[in-house]
Amino acid sequence: MALWLASSLLVIVILVLSRKKIYSEWQAIRSDGRSWLWRMWKEWGEPFLIAAVIAIVVRTYVVGPYKIPTGSMRTTLIEKDRIFVDKITYRFRPPKRGEIIVFKYPFDPKKDFVKRLIAFPGEEVEIRDGTVWINGKRLDGPPQIVSHYYYNRSEWAYGKEGQKIKVPPGAFFVLGDNSAQSSDSRNWGFVPEKYLIGRAFLLWWPLERMGFIS
Repeated sequence: MALWLASSLLVIVILVLSRKKIYSEWQAIRSDGRSWLWRMWKEWGEPFLIAAVIAIVVRTYVVGPYKIPTGSMRTTLIEKDRIFVDKITYRFRPPKRGEIIVFKYPFDPKKDFVKRLIAFPGEEVEIRDGTVWINGKRLDGPPQIVSHYYYNRSEWAYGKEGQKIKVPPGAFFVLGDNSAQSSDSRNWGFVPEKYLIGRAFLLWWPLERMGFIS
């Protein structure tokens, strides 16, 4: 009730303070409605339309907001974190090992997944004693990968102990930082390059966790 009363009073105050402007606009409508509509379009409609088109283009092709739905990337990203994804960088350079990428889930492209990029097309991947081996050599970097422990999963197609997986052409191998709770390439396989959306680069919410994503 108090909120409704305060809102009503605010509307009344605005109407009182704007009464001369409202009367002027009403007179303009009565005298020449077509000219008034054209003026309103130029002052409000056209700028709003241009801003809306720019916003759609930026969100579709440059930067997009995403919400983290699960804990598969803990503690780098946690549930309900909100991030910005850079959609343009990969148009000018290929992804780098260790970057957090956003992509369409291969078995349901309507869903977007967030994981860390581990291996590239043609590379042989093995998870051994919690570490990642590429082409028979243990990875010694980047730190975003080697600082995590990765589990073998005997029940998953690509997560078995001692298993060496060849990444097919035009695809990537990805893992979640929270390996014990992540469904990733160990389970469902590879990310087709055409499903790559972009690179997670900024955590913007909650404010106390705001910062660039390594």
